[in-house]
Amino acid sequence: MSGFPRGRTAIVGAAVAGIDSRPGYSAMELLAKAALAAIADAGLAVADIDGVFSTLPEDPFSAMSVPEYLGIRPRMVETTRTGGSAFQIQTMWAALALDAGLCDAVLICYGSNQRSGAGGLVRSGGTPFPYEAVYKPRNPTTAYALAAQRHMHQYGTTREQLAEVAVAARRWAQRNPEAFSRDQLTIEDVLSARMVSDPLTVRDCCLITDGAAAVVMTRADRARDLKQKPIYLLGAADATWHRNISALDDLTVTAASEAAPRAFAQAGVTPADIDVVELYDAFTINTILFLEDMGFCPKGEGGRFVADGAIAPGGLLPVNTNGGGLSCVHPGMYGLFTMVEAATQLRGDAGERQVKDAKLALSHGNGGVLSSQAVTIWGTEETL
Repeated sequence: MSGFPRGRTAIVGAAVAGIDSRPGYSAMELLAKAALAAIADAGLAVADIDGVFSTLPEDPFSAMSVPEYLGIRPRMVETTRTGGSAFQIQTMWAALALDAGLCDAVLICYGSNQRSGAGGLVRSGGTPFPYEAVYKPRNPTTAYALAAQRHMHQYGTTREQLAEVAVAARRWAQRNPEAFSRDQLTIEDVLSARMVSDPLTVRDCCLITDGAAAVVMTRADRARDLKQKPIYLLGAADATWHRNISALDDLTVTAASEAAPRAFAQAGVTPADIDVVELYDAFTINTILFLEDMGFCPKGEGGRFVADGAIAPGGLLPVNTNGGGLSCVHPGMYGLFTMVEAATQLRGDAGERQVKDAKLALSHGNGGVLSSQAVTIWGTEETL
């Protein structure tokens, strides 16, 4: 077994900001709001932070600009650029750095004003998809629509089953006062909505919002003396199989099928042990693919698994309990919000959406077009 420091580091502070998408704030200002709130939540001061792991959508130098803005001179910085999976990857490196004594308190933070500031989806730029650009796809939606079409063809998954994912997310969001979209949503609403890229309608697609999130991690020995109940990192792993969707061998299998077993092995638990599942649901097909790839149901059974409200409040498996990227928040990169929600649930601080007796949570990040997959598993003290 690897030398992963199971249970030797923990989240001690967590916060979100800017989900209401009010205009007038820069991405950096939103990040700072979440970062300062997470530090205060931990009962720490800004001066206590000596590791800053940051991401801003359109700032390749955020490893320097974020510490400068916050007034921190860190011993360690990191700015992974794998899209929405970056934060789970940063968490893995933060745990290793803390355990090695390279730093003592790590801030992981992200902010984006893509709705109020950019008026639409923030695009990361970079090299265009060479084999796809000629066809003028509506990426990233078209890439995920390809996966959805293939899953439907291969396994008999239906549009109604895809819609179940969106409706379940909305039902969780209705229990979350911070969620961006809380109005009623039915299966028929999803099916009859404007088609974006067949078979995905606009209700199969994530929100476009502002938002920022942050967590603070320390070593477990220090965490026990701080303000909040520590949420311990039990396992973390990532895997990257491609950049362009045209390079994915099988559109129905993602790198989560490689990352999740490693994370579970480190944590010493199985999918059946997990109480709360926080997945990167940029599109409804994502939730189905990732539930399969992580072992919550067999490959090809995801559509049937989510049917009849199985992942909604009161269902068999609580999935995306804040409302997810489909109904709570999606400011370009959603992965850090899954981690904040996992910590919130394990603390018992989730209010009306609280999952009773939650002790183990999975937080997942997806980057690119099903390209980079990262999985973290968290537990309360009794799981150590």
